[in-house]
Amino acid sequence: MKKYVCIDLKSFYASVECVERGLDPYKVNLVVTDASRGKGAITLAATPAIKKYGVKSRGRLFEIPKGIEYIAAMPRMQLYMEYSVRIYKVLLRYIASEDIYVYSIDESFIDLTPYLNLYKKTELQISKMLIDEIKKETGITATAGIGTNLFLAKVALDITAKHSLNNMGYLDESLFKQQLWFHRPLTDFWMIGRGISQRLNRMGIYDMYGLAQCQKTKILKEFGVVGEFLYDHAWGIEPTTIAEIKAYRPRSNSLNNSQILFEEYTYQDTYLILKEMVDVNVTQLVEQGMMTNLIGLSIRYAKEAAPSGHISHKIGNVTNDYKILMAEFRRLFERLVKPEYRVKQIGVYFGNLVNEAFEQLDLFTDYDEVLTDRKIQKAIIEIRHKYGKNAVLKGMNLEQKSTMKMRNTLIGGHHA
Repeated sequence: MKKYVCIDLKSFYASVECVERGLDPYKVNLVVTDASRGKGAITLAATPAIKKYGVKSRGRLFEIPKGIEYIAAMPRMQLYMEYSVRIYKVLLRYIASEDIYVYSIDESFIDLTPYLNLYKKTELQISKMLIDEIKKETGITATAGIGTNLFLAKVALDITAKHSLNNMGYLDESLFKQQLWFHRPLTDFWMIGRGISQRLNRMGIYDMYGLAQCQKTKILKEFGVVGEFLYDHAWGIEPTTIAEIKAYRPRSNSLNNSQILFEEYTYQDTYLILKEMVDVNVTQLVEQGMMTNLIGLSIRYAKEAAPSGHISHKIGNVTNDYKILMAEFRRLFERLVKPEYRVKQIGVYFGNLVNEAFEQLDLFTDYDEVLTDRKIQKAIIEIRHKYGKNAVLKGMNLEQKSTMKMRNTLIGGHHA
């Protein structure tokens, strides 16, 4: 029988900030946030100490109860990545890379099956050894969920381990049914978000037991392919292995870029941001030797003044030319965005990515001009690789409402 562990670095960003300051995250109130953005700034992480007051990660500063003193630590994404790499290297001392799947910067799945005989230890003993070594080497506390498949390991981490004194939880299919079949809410379970939960509720399903007892055909009719996973998970079943995840190659690629604006933007200022974002995506296309013929634009207005919107469009030929793509995005922008409302978030999407070898141009396109633009783009990419992203900027990047110069210094949308 397979044995997996899902290891999570508890309150990771906040814990790193505490380690760097010589503080105990279980005793110190600290949140990781860019306080310069005002009380609406997102708290990227919170220490276990301040969570006891109801403060949560991914909340807002204004949600912290008044009267609580706390440290507001500026996000340092480069530092968190360095810690994550250090922890991965700790795991590599005991586990081969092919048996580790890094799920996120602070979470990894490990196939423990080959190591039970090697170390002459149980899955719980090996898991404890790993989280003890992480603590010893980095000062970061880790929690572990152990299960007979990837789903049960993740659920053991997210639900069971929280109530364990040793920061570890264990589930097999039998224990899952005994302990969690009637657990609520459904959103506590891996891969069930608010939208899926609400759709299940409308079907009269409020827990995993209800999902397991529902006719599978009804689940498949409502959710399609996703319904297969939901129904299997309701029974504690997950056949996918780490090896299969690593071997998977998606049939088609896409490129997404989204940003939450630092203030409420007017129609014209939002269009400036759109031009910059399309420029960024086009640069990535050229760098990767890829092209697109499917584009999309999404908008979220400030203070819910109007419903969020999304629009997509398939263009005639695959291309990575900025002028061609920007002309298409301008048409989408004029159709979607309401001039009378302020914008808070904008996203662009390139889909159906294919290799440059599949490029096709119509008779009205000046191919020489396209090749010249591409050569210039590649020269800019080389300069930025050598001297930094801000080494070459366009005129629009120097306008007052531009976010490009600042965002070029960020990692994952946060300060490096």
